[in-house]
This record gives sequence, structure tokens and C-alpha cells, in this order.
Amino acid sequence: MNEAVAPDVDPGDLLDRSRFPVDPWALTESRYSDADLGTTETLFAVANGYLGMRGNVEEGRDSYAHGTFINGFHETWPIQHAEEAYGFARIGQTIVNVPDAKVIRLYVDDEPLLLSVADLLEYERRLDFRTGEYTREILWRTPAGKRVRVRSSRMVSLTERHLAVMTFEVTMLDDAAPVAISSQILNRQDGEDEYHVAAKAMGEGVDPRKAERMNRRVLEPIINRGNAESHRVELGYRCVDSGMTLAVAADHVFTTTSAYESSVVTDDDLAKVVYRIEAEPGVPISLTKFVAYHTSRGVPPRELIDRCGRTLSRAVRGGIDRIRADQADWLDNFWACSDAELEGDDELQQALRWNLFQMAQASARAEGSGIPAKGVTGSGYGGHYFWDTEIYVLPFLTYTRPAAARAALRFRYQLLDAARRRARELSQCGALFPWRTINGEEASAYYAAGTAQYHINADIAYALSQYVAASGDRDFLIRVGVDILVETARMWADLGFWQDSEFHIHGVTGPDEYTTVVSDNLFTNVMARFNLAQAARVVQELADVDGPEYDALVARLELGDDEVAEWQRAADAMAIPFDDFLGVHPQDLHFLEREVWDLENTPLAKRPLLLHYHPLVIYRFQVLKQADVVLALFLQGELFTDEQKRADFEYYDPITTGDSTLSAVVQSIMAAEVGYSDLARRYFVNALFVDLADRHRNTADGVHVASAGGVWSALVYGFGGFRDHGGRFTFDPRLPADWSALTFRLTIEGTQVRVTVRQGEIEFVVEAGEKVDVEVRGVSVQATADGPVVIALADQGPRIPGDPQPVAGRRRADGSVIGAIVPGT
Repeated sequence: MNEAVAPDVDPGDLLDRSRFPVDPWALTESRYSDADLGTTETLFAVANGYLGMRGNVEEGRDSYAHGTFINGFHETWPIQHAEEAYGFARIGQTIVNVPDAKVIRLYVDDEPLLLSVADLLEYERRLDFRTGEYTREILWRTPAGKRVRVRSSRMVSLTERHLAVMTFEVTMLDDAAPVAISSQILNRQDGEDEYHVAAKAMGEGVDPRKAERMNRRVLEPIINRGNAESHRVELGYRCVDSGMTLAVAADHVFTTTSAYESSVVTDDDLAKVVYRIEAEPGVPISLTKFVAYHTSRGVPPRELIDRCGRTLSRAVRGGIDRIRADQADWLDNFWACSDAELEGDDELQQALRWNLFQMAQASARAEGSGIPAKGVTGSGYGGHYFWDTEIYVLPFLTYTRPAAARAALRFRYQLLDAARRRARELSQCGALFPWRTINGEEASAYYAAGTAQYHINADIAYALSQYVAASGDRDFLIRVGVDILVETARMWADLGFWQDSEFHIHGVTGPDEYTTVVSDNLFTNVMARFNLAQAARVVQELADVDGPEYDALVARLELGDDEVAEWQRAADAMAIPFDDFLGVHPQDLHFLEREVWDLENTPLAKRPLLLHYHPLVIYRFQVLKQADVVLALFLQGELFTDEQKRADFEYYDPITTGDSTLSAVVQSIMAAEVGYSDLARRYFVNALFVDLADRHRNTADGVHVASAGGVWSALVYGFGGFRDHGGRFTFDPRLPADWSALTFRLTIEGTQVRVTVRQGEIEFVVEAGEKVDVEVRGVSVQATADGPVVIALADQGPRIPGDPQPVAGRRRADGSVIGAIVPGT
């Protein structure tokens, strides 16, 4: 049984709605609990793609994992292999948990506010998707019985890349009391608190999805200073091994009519401003804290502190109202381009917008860096960049925020020289992009399920080509994109070999990490075919023009006369295995020879399989961590017949565990296309709540950004029926029977069009730009600014009842019957 869709649950059962009420434009928590701090710290995180702050409580004590992260700011460390071999990854990279400026501690009558033990008469915190601000309001009855109203807010600016702003307001309601507020920047070492107690997130056992923990000091203190008059505090550091540098500084604006005094203290790992107030009943005490972070690969921390100072001076001068207004304007524009609407279902709408909001938080100001698997909301996967970005995140950005897609692709281009070096290390021509990385060097210590996933080359080429086709950005293609296409094509042409007039690729791993180092992995071959053909086409088009751009390309890349023809020949002859007897495409040359893992009788306590079985055990079976063949059917769907798609989906769906959060969205898309509408909807709902309901029990490590992007794809490609194969933009909708309407936006060649799918029609409305040309079930349609275009739909595609049948029991061509086994039983 696929855990990702095992229960056909009502969305209302996935969240405790007495605690997390339905609100289409916000996530609200109305009751405090410390039972799931890790999850809520992730869910209420605020970020802008460069800087991220987990939703830790302001007081800084109760936590699962304290966290403030900066995209790309990392420490390096030597990877220790038990047995060495040539070409293994040597230098590990891990995102650094930087000094925490969220901490604002409150003392009343010298008693600290600790939520886990506090008498909370009222409690609410809220993450607003339209303002981008996290707010909290509590009514606390102190041990002495005094009522205290505490209002606070936290925002990471989407317009000022390096800026975060916090507010903290305290009002004694009935009684006077001495109040102390301690605003801090606290450098915790790799998840420890200030008492050097490891965070709960450190846990026990081994989970490859978690970040590595350093057993030494990471940040070497360089400078600390504070100004008692301006209440500005500053800290500067250098990473011990990577040499990266960081500065963080904070300014404070404090107001009250009650008497108070203040002090400033700094040392290597702590900077704080303390306010001591003789608080009076009904008199507000208000603190606004402006924080700036700047990082570099080597600029001295003192220079970075100067940069922080300029950021802070500008922010304080403009004031918090201006910052909030700019934030709201940015998000107004984001939602105008990116919103998707599910008519009449506020529960799903809330979850959908939370996922889309995470896309903004992961990408808005990521320029110059990639988009980590967890964004900047947690340390999961070490802050690394994977192929997830190109296949699951970039489609959303390409069609809603093309400039952000361009920035992400340009970052890959900046890693091209490192990819060339990596290819040479592995005795290949061209370039081989690292499976997981921060600085461009391969950081995967397990080559079988990591480095061997050469398909990342084709994934990047695919995303690049998708962006260029959708945006019409020929300048990017000529100046940046063609270099990537050429170097990745060179790698495929060198990696593969000819046998019986077919081009084969051996010794690689596909997206499914439960099957490794195989021959003719279908996904890899199909995507390599695309990569080779696309490179040949683009170069040939430049050659046909025969202008200075082509001459520059030939000189820059030393392009040989016969290379382009060889790429096309390899693409045309690519081996695409097919089993005529079973009527399906094998995932790889020998995949169908294995027995099937009996998922139906595998206890949920043994899931995910990677945490309970040795890899060698898993590799012996037909069992998938995530979509592989099915993903190929989606990305290269024009190359498969409808009958092949259905047969492949029905074969692979029952043996896909869903142990990866990347799986449900792709299964949903293809289930919708082939006709399993109810199954598609269930997959979609489970993907929507991957983090909100902690479906994979690791939301605490950070947002699953690729899954959030995949949610958009499931809506647009799955239920909206949108495809963009070969630069053609087509629609063949698959709206679930119980949905009245689905609306989404696409930006195609500079024109933004709103698409609404209803049970009997599809409507196109140009919201910005002039016109867009699409096809609806083979009929050409042009939408213009003159008004809506409505096309009638006879149906929503085929409808197949039930779920695909189990694979076990099917007979192979040699007469053997595929069996189902639970290892160890």
C-alpha cells in the first residue's frame, strides 16, 4: 500500500481545526502546544530566499530546533569514507545555523515568560500570506497573578534582502510591576542552546535526510561591539574551514512613557540590549528591532558590519510602516501573478496558499544562490541544492515569476566550471553537475544513490529549455543557456555507447533511489535523449544564422564540426526498453526480473524503508521510493502513447512507496491524465498537507520546497491539463468531479493569462500583455486583451474507477510469476 495515499481522508481530519482554524489567507494557531514544536517552527517560519527564521518562540527557550539560516552560507568538512576510492566526494558542505536575532526575553517581577509553563489566558499566532508577517498575541497571568498583554511580530523583508524586523509590545493590564526586556543576538553552536544543551532536533540514530552536525566550533568570532547611546549591537564571524564571513547587527527603537533605563552588553557569542521598566497599568511598552545580516565568501567581517549599518540606517529612517507597506505591495504582485483558486473549498485553499507562499519564501531573494531543498526554514539535507529545483520548483517560477527562474538557472551556469572539473574526475567529457551541493562541488558521500544520478544534467537542460520556450528569452539562451546544453550533451555522448545500432547508457541511477547503478534507466535515457536533441537543435539554429553568436560559441567551447551530428544520432538511436509481454517500459534493463516488495503487508512502523532496511535489501526488489518511469511519462509525454502511459502507470503505481515527498505530486498528475481521477485527487490532498500535517514525520527539518512546487504542478499540469512539450502550450483538463472550478495564472512570452477550468468549459482571460496562443484538445485558441475566450468541454477526460491492481501475480514472458515478499519475514 502506498503510504502517500493509504487513507482516503477528509482534509479536515488532517489538521486539528480547533487549534488551526480554516482561513484562506493565513495559518493561525489558537492554542499553544509544545508537543509538536519542530513542526510548528517550520510551518510559521518567515523567509525571503536569502534569509530565513524558523517560527521559534520569541523568548528563545522552548524549542525543537532554534534556527536562522542564510542561503549558501556554509561550513566545509572532510568527508570520511570507511573505504576510499578514486573520485569519491571529498569535501562536505553544511548550511550554518547563524547567530539568532529573534530572541526577545520578557521578565515581569523578575519571573521569565516561558510558554511551556506559563498560565496563558489567551494565545494566538498567525502567519499572514498577504502581509508576509508572523504575529503573536498572548495574555499571560504571571505567578503573582498579574495580567500581561504581549503582542509581537516578525518579518523577513521581501524587498530588502538583508533585513528582518521584529516588534514586541508589553502592557500591564491591572498592576504595576518591574519589567525587563532583553533583546539578544545569540550565537548558538550547531543547534545547541546558550547552555550548550543540544536541540531536540539532533535526535538519535541515522537519518540521511538530516544535516550533519559539527563536533567543533563553526563560527570563529572576529568582532563584537555595541553602542549604549544608539542601542546598536554588532557581531562578526568567519567560518573556520570554508572561510565564509558573516556579520549581523541590530538597531532598536524603544518607546514608553514609563520610567526606564537601558544597558548594552556584547561578547563573542552574545550581544544584547536590556531595558528595565517601571511598568504602569495600561501604559504600553514598545520595542521595534531592526536586524541586518550580510555574508561573503571572504570579505572581512568589519566590512560586512559596515554593510549592515547601511541596511539598518535605511530601514530605521523609513520606519516599520514603510517596510510593512513595501512587503504587502510585493505580495500583492506575487499573488496577482501566482495565485491559484479552488472554488468553494476554504480548507484546500488555505493549504494551497500556504504551499505557494513557501515558494515565495524560498525564492524571492535567492538571487546569486540556488534554492535549497528546505529553503531557508531548516537544516534538513544540509542546505543543499538538488535536481528538485529544476523539475519541481522552476516550472512554478517559469510560469509565474520568470525573473526568479532566470536567476536560478543563472546560478547553475555559475557552477559550470565546477561541473566540468567533476566530469573530468569521473573520466567524462563535457560537464557533470553535482548531485547535491552548495558551492558547486559534489557533496554526496554515497555515490550509488547520489553521484550516479547523472540525470541531473538533463534535468537542468530541461528546465532551461522550458524557461526559454515560455519566456522567449533568447538572450539568456545565447549568452548562458547554450553553454549548459553543449557541455551536458557532451557528457551524454561520451557516457553512452553503441550496441546493435542503439545508444545505451549504463551505470547510472534514476530518480528512484531504491534502485541504483543500473543499465538503461528509462528516465535517464529519455531525458538524455531530450538533452542531446535540444543541444543539437539550438546549435544548429545558431549555425543556420551563421552570425557572430555562432562564431563566438564555436570559439568559446571549441565546438567540433562533427559533434552536433553525433548528438542528434545518439538521441535518435537512444535505447528505450519495452517489455512486449507485460506491455510496459522496464524502469531499467533488469528491473522486471526482480520480485515485488509486498508493501501491503509491510508494517507502517517499517516505513520509510530507507530507515529500516539495508540498501542492499531494498535494491533486490521491484519497489520505488518515488516516481521514475511515471515522471518520464509526464516530462516527455509526447513520446508515449495514451495506452503506454496507462499501462506504465498501472504497473508502477502499486509498487511506489511514496517514501519521498516528491512522489505524490507526479503520481497525481499522471493519475489524472490516464483517468484515475479519485486517486489523483487523493494524491493531491496528501501532497498539499505533506508539511501542514507532517505526513512524512520530518517537517521539523524544514519545508519540503520541491513538494510545495509540485503542488502547483499537480494543479496546473494535472487537473488543469496544461502541457508545454516542444514549445507548444496545450490544455486537456481533468477537473475532479466534486470540484466546481479551478483557476490559475500563467505567464507565456510576457503575457499573463488567467485560466479557469469548469466542468463544462475552460476560460482564458488576458490579465497583462496582449495575446497568447494555445491549444485546447487539438483546437487552436488565441486569447487577447479584448475579452474572455470560453471553450466548451465535452468531458473531463476518461474516468477509471478504483485503483490500479497489484503487480504480484503477473506472468513474465518466460512463464515465471512475479511474487510479493516482505524481507525478513
